[in-house]
Amino acid sequence: MLMEILVGLLTFLLIADTLFKRRRNKMIENAGIRGPTPLPLLGNLLELVGNDTASVFNLMENLTSKYGKVVRMWLGGQCVLMIRDAKYLEDIFKSQQLIAKNDLYSLLDGWLGQGLLLSTGPKWFSRRKIITPTFHFKILEEFVEVFDQQSHVMVKNLMKQADGKTVVRMFPKVCLMALDIITETAMGVKVNAQEHPEFAYAKAVTDTSNIMSDRFMKPFDRFDGYFRIFHNQRYRHLQKCIKIMHEFTDKVIAERRDALQKSIDNGTYEAGSSVDEMGIKKRMAFLDVLLQSTVGGKPLTNMDIREEVDTFMFEGHDTTTSGICFTLYLLSRHPEVQQKVLEEIHSVIGEDKEKPVSMKDLQDLKYLDCVIKESLRLYPPVPMIGRVTEQDIVINGVTIPAKTNITLLMYAAMKDPDYFPRPEEFLPERFMDTEEANKINPFAYVPFSAGPRNCIGQKFATAEMKSTISKMVRHFELLPLGEDAKPVMNIVLRSETDVQLGLRPRK
Repeated sequence: MLMEILVGLLTFLLIADTLFKRRRNKMIENAGIRGPTPLPLLGNLLELVGNDTASVFNLMENLTSKYGKVVRMWLGGQCVLMIRDAKYLEDIFKSQQLIAKNDLYSLLDGWLGQGLLLSTGPKWFSRRKIITPTFHFKILEEFVEVFDQQSHVMVKNLMKQADGKTVVRMFPKVCLMALDIITETAMGVKVNAQEHPEFAYAKAVTDTSNIMSDRFMKPFDRFDGYFRIFHNQRYRHLQKCIKIMHEFTDKVIAERRDALQKSIDNGTYEAGSSVDEMGIKKRMAFLDVLLQSTVGGKPLTNMDIREEVDTFMFEGHDTTTSGICFTLYLLSRHPEVQQKVLEEIHSVIGEDKEKPVSMKDLQDLKYLDCVIKESLRLYPPVPMIGRVTEQDIVINGVTIPAKTNITLLMYAAMKDPDYFPRPEEFLPERFMDTEEANKINPFAYVPFSAGPRNCIGQKFATAEMKSTISKMVRHFELLPLGEDAKPVMNIVLRSETDVQLGLRPRK
């Protein structure tokens, strides 16, 4: 009797699974999109068995090489399209309807809440409208001083290892510098993480990112219940890290709101400005903009503000850390490019290594701009983006069914030989104002995403990268020491071997 019940149940599940997937399978088949043959119920979950954050790139490369630039996968009951075709990317990025993040992003909800990265609909639109002025040129211009000061601290600390022989692991150094920058520019507070590398917030961010990236790669770990039961120690550590980050952010918001209220009470408040406890105007931080903003005539709550500050803290330091590290790595392995960068720095800024840089200096470093663009092409800090179709939608002339998870493989699209000749080579000149650069499809090069959900902090990140990298090249010769980089899919792109190079002080 029990066997008959089990057989009946299995038969029911198989029929239900077939019916549940039938419409989407038919539409995707009509679109000419292929993929590995799915198993009943499981789909293609077995394709992921044995893969980790280091091997995911090979998996995606093998699948797209075999089935084309758009690949269909079934992960249990979830239909997933993996896309590296710039023509598809263009329609997706331009779409006003296809802006919802896919299911994977829900793992970040406990940390980031419904901030700009995860929200959608009216909430996303109103927050985007509030935050956009934060990146006005005049505000960014004031932040250049912070970039310069904090990169100077990093250079001073690195001098201890700059003997031309020691292998330096750059990720931890740059990460602390970027954290110092983002806390000062986003929250208006100095945490001096470079001088205090044991700083709890910095470690919490790193540990959270590592745990989250592992969960992304292991389908069953994505379910909170399963993760809590079978990986309880990691689950509890994750909750502890999130609590540390939230408490830090909450404390800063409360102190900043009190200071704002005092300025209102004593009559020194002026809309659009930031004042200290003495009523003296000072540099506007991202947090100050949020504290003075309203939606529908009502101020944002502390929870609203924490969502955006946590999002900006995450997106604004981990991504720039990745971009800076891989650019320094490529310069260390290409001395002829490094020499051109140095010559440009001398012609624009001068040979005084201690001279502070201005925004105009950074804008005039045209060749360095090309170097950074080429580095981001080869090693994009955000190598993949996820979206989900909330209704049937036409993309590149074919209809994609509703409830389809879409993974945009930007790291692969930016190495497409159809758009980038010799795609694996580091050739900054391809981004110079030449015929080749003009031929590049703008949706084949998307390190900062594109369209309505593009990276709002793109100019901030570029200025920070140019400031830090130029500071490093002014002070050090970057040497090709240590192991080669081995990209791994963390929440942002990292290297399994860290990013290793050597340093020699310039005379």
